[in-house]
Formats: sequence, C-alpha cells, structure tokens
Amino acid sequence: MHSHLFIFTKMISREYDRFTQLYLAGILLLGLALSPASHAQEPVFSGPQVGEPLAPFSVIGAFDEAEGKEMDFVREAKDKPIVLIFVHDLNRLSISMTRVLSTYTASRKKDGLHTGVVWLDDDKSNASATLKRIRHGLAKDASVGISVDGREGPGSYGLNRNVMLTILVGKDQKVTANYAIVQPSLQVDLPKILKSVVEVAGGEIPKLESLEGMQEMMRQPATTEGESVNLRSWLQPIIRLNAKKEDVEKAALEFEKFLEGNIAAQKEIGRITNTIINAGKLENYGTATTQEYFRKWAKQYPHDPKP
Repeated sequence: MHSHLFIFTKMISREYDRFTQLYLAGILLLGLALSPASHAQEPVFSGPQVGEPLAPFSVIGAFDEAEGKEMDFVREAKDKPIVLIFVHDLNRLSISMTRVLSTYTASRKKDGLHTGVVWLDDDKSNASATLKRIRHGLAKDASVGISVDGREGPGSYGLNRNVMLTILVGKDQKVTANYAIVQPSLQVDLPKILKSVVEVAGGEIPKLESLEGMQEMMRQPATTEGESVNLRSWLQPIIRLNAKKEDVEKAALEFEKFLEGNIAAQKEIGRITNTIINAGKLENYGTATTQEYFRKWAKQYPHDPKP
C-alpha cells in the first residue's frame, strides 16, 4: 500500500515539475522577447470603425500657405475618397510608413483622392518645430496638420494613444477601412492599406518596390541604436502549443517579411532563439514546426553576447 502511494506521489511530482517547467519557460520567453511597449494579443482598436461616420475635425496647417491656418480634411474631401494618417508616436517606423503611404496617396490627388496627415501633440509649438525639423522625411505634396485637440485627437474619434499610427480610409464621409498599427511594417501592413485605398479610389494596387521612397526606407535599419524592439505580436501565434502547422508557418513567414532589412529585429530574434537553444529549453516552446523555425533563425541570425 505504501509503495503504491509512494509511486503515485512520484508521478504527481513529475507532472507538477513538468507543468512548472513549461510555465517558467513561457515566462522566460516573454522576458527575452518582449520590450515594455507591446502589441496586445487581442485586436487593437483606434478611431471610428468601418461603416461609422468620418466626423469633421480641425487641424492647424503646418507648412507653406497653410501654416497657422485652420483646416478640416474631412470637409475638404466632402464625399470624395480620403486617407487620414494620425501620427501618435514619432520614430523611424511611423515616419517611414507615413512618408511612403502619403507620397502615394498624394500622387493620386488628380483621381480625387484626398490625403491628410494629422500630427498629435499636446504642445502645438513643439509639434510645429518637430514637423519643420523632419519635413525632409515627409511626403512633399501631402497636407499636414497639427491636431487642435492635442495628443488625444478629435474627441469623437476615440483614438488609442497606445498605437503608433491610426490610418483611416473613407469615402462619402464614412470609414471604409481602419488600421490601428502598434508597430508599423512596410512589408506587412502597407499592402493591406494600399488595397483598401484602391478599393475607394480605383486603379491597380501598386507594387511595393515601385513606390517612391520605398527602396530608401528598406535600406535603412528599422530602428535606431538603443530603440526598443518589440516582438510580442510576432511570436505569440508562432509559440502557441495548440497551433496548427499551417498557422505557425503562415505567422512565421509574415514574421520573416518583417525581419527583412530590419537589423534591430534580426539581432533580437537571434538573441532570443540562441539563448533558448543554448539553455537546452527549445522543446518547451510551441510545436515541432515552431522549433524548426527557431533553429533556422538561430543559425541565420547568430547572437554574439556583449562581454
């Protein structure tokens, strides 16, 4: 009787240890992979959703004849197609997306497409100075305005200040597409946005490599030295224990597109995968397909720890 109880207790202990290892492994990956700012696993919302009205709102013009004058991008567009780009956060990722997208949409003005870049800042003087400093990095023909409502933006829009960009596509003063982007990626996000633009403005979806400024942006590192790299949303669907093989492969391929030309992200995934493999913990992460990709990335992006 006692021997059976002892065996049963040992079995329970082993299972408990296994569960603890898996739990701690998950915590380890989060600690390795995630920076303080993160994508949420749940869908992120910002601004009016598809089918909701595009309410008029005011901005102060930033450049040239429009500088200092009150404008309303929505009223100016009337029922014509419009793209509104709300810039919540200033960094290389947000500016790259803003420049390439608004350069394209501004070039479609002759087709009736309106473009408005809305700068969100509680300090209007600071916003004006910033815009003049980075003007060379913005689309030269896109209308740029500073929100009169500060960093929160128009009250009726319900913008989410935890995203980098909120991009709205609309027509007939209604939203036809909404993109709340926490960490912009030209390769991943831009094709979807362009498709939505073409749906309201007509024409064919342009190839990314044909867009003005795209090649220049792709040659630049996606983050500056010391800027945090957040891989939470990319890794979450890849490391799910119950994920289907095709779902892991789809998420991994999208992640690899994001890694292209992104030196900081390449270094980070190299650090993560090599740390896990060198610690002998690879089997604790995701599925067999997940582990194949981790081995691949560890070799592709070797990690040299700092002394």
